[in-house]
This record gives sequence, C-alpha cells and structure tokens, in this order.
Amino acid sequence: MRPRHVALAVLVAAVWGLNFVLIEVGLHDFPPLLFCALRFAVVALPAVFFVGPPRVAWRWVLAVGTVLGVVKFGLLFLGMHAGMPAGLSSLVLQGQAGFTALFAAALLCERPAPVRTVGLVLAFAGIALAAVDHGVHGPVGAFALLIGAAAAWGLANVLTRRAAPPDALRWMVWVSAVPPLPLLGLSLLVEGPTADWAALRGISWAGIGVVLYVGLVSTLFGFVAWSHLLRRYDASVVAPYSLLVPVFGMSSAALLLGERFSPAAGTATVLVIAGIGLGAVPATAWARLRRLPRRAEEPAAGRPVRQG
Repeated sequence: MRPRHVALAVLVAAVWGLNFVLIEVGLHDFPPLLFCALRFAVVALPAVFFVGPPRVAWRWVLAVGTVLGVVKFGLLFLGMHAGMPAGLSSLVLQGQAGFTALFAAALLCERPAPVRTVGLVLAFAGIALAAVDHGVHGPVGAFALLIGAAAAWGLANVLTRRAAPPDALRWMVWVSAVPPLPLLGLSLLVEGPTADWAALRGISWAGIGVVLYVGLVSTLFGFVAWSHLLRRYDASVVAPYSLLVPVFGMSSAALLLGERFSPAAGTATVLVIAGIGLGAVPATAWARLRRLPRRAEEPAAGRPVRQG
C-alpha cells in the first residue's frame, strides 16, 4: 500500500475506535434506539436525494439496511446502554470476522483454509474468555447483545458481498436510509415517546456533535474510505488494519473514560487480535512460506560442492 493509503487505513481504524467512546457519551443524552435512528438519519438526509439510485437490486438495500442498521447497530447501542464498556465493546464486535467466515461457509459455500480455521478458533476463544471475565464484573445480558451485534455484522458482510455495490457512497447512503423509521418506531414502542421527546427537547451542542460524529464521520466517511481501499487493494492487504480498531477503542476508553482492564481482558485481546490476524493472511502467502526451504535446497542440489 502507498503511504497515503496506509495513513488512511490507520485513520479509519482510529475513527472507528474512538466511535465507541463517543457512543457511550451519547447514550447519556439519548435513549439507545433513538440515538441509533439519529445516527443513520444524518447519513441518509439529505444525501439520499442527490446521490442517485444505488445501482443494485432494492432487496439487497433493504436486507443490508435492516441487518446492519436495525439489528447490528441496534444491538450494539442497547448492549452498551445495558452496561458493556466502550473498550470491551470495540473488542467483542471484532468477532464479526469469525461470523463472516461462518456465514460465508453456510451461504456462499466458501471453505476457510486450515490456518484461517485456527485463527477463528483463537478469536472465538478470546471472546469466550472476555465473556467469562465480563460475567464476573458486569451483566451477561449486555455481553450477549454485543455477540448478537457481531453476528449481524458478519451476516451483513456476506449480504454486501452478494450485492456487490459498484459505488460505496451511494450504497452507504441508501443502506442508511432504511434503519431510521424502523428504529424510531421501536424507540417509541420500547423507550416511549416521553423519553424520546425529552431527549430531543433537551439536546445540547455536545449531543449534536456526537450524533454528527457517529453518523457522518464514523459511518459515512469510515465505510466509504474503507470501501475505497478495498477497491484498490486485495482484502487480505486492507483487512489487517481493522485489528487496530480495538487497540484505538480500548486505549481511548482508558484515556478518556478511565476504563480499566483485567489481565483476563488483556489475554482475550491478544487472542482475538492474533486470531483475526491469522485469518487475514492470504492462503498464497502461507503456500510461499512452505516452499521457501525447498527453494533454498534446490540450487544446492544442482551445483557441485566447492572444496577448500
């Protein structure tokens, strides 16, 4: 990757990592489902009237908008509202890499290489360790909501791959147009119109800034920039930079929110990042590594040995 693209990949990871801290801040001002609806509303409006049609079948827009926007982000916001810390949320959500592989195997008949299977086992072992550790210190139900969010993200990844949108900006805008009304309806039903109206009536400039960040910066800029990188380079080149998301998420949560992590959480972090890292290495790279000793021996076998 060119240096400016490396810088862009790191910037996106930092934006996504800091996003978890700002979500936790925003949850102090908004009910979670209303907050999620506002997030997507600022992405879709007014851009949906200017970007043109999505250039993919509408069923894919509706499917990904529902799975990614309503289910994945709805569960994420509910889980963090229920007690999941921002830093740990940024780590657990990376389980989406494992769920993506599982859904791809089930729905697209893709079979991961043995090394990637080992990576998935390591990543899920790390998430299991984080679950046990969080069960000691926090609510298990909140952790389960984050697992559901990671699974929904994995399914959304597979659906997006099937949709194959040619324009990342149009795709993200139209996908973001799907969740606001369902999320608003759920918010009115679950959180109540009184809570929603109180949050909107008492909105502060800080609350507006958080909504704009998680909507325009994290969602629109982040996903469009990431898609731009994926169009220029192989996924195996770009994907490892997503390992920086929990690094930025956990470090920013520690610095800005004062979160502390147990040794078990640290071990879980290493397992998850190592597992995802193994899964990101392309099979061709492992094949080249296996051939290296053989290539080193072949010239020696073909040349006479020089004496003295």
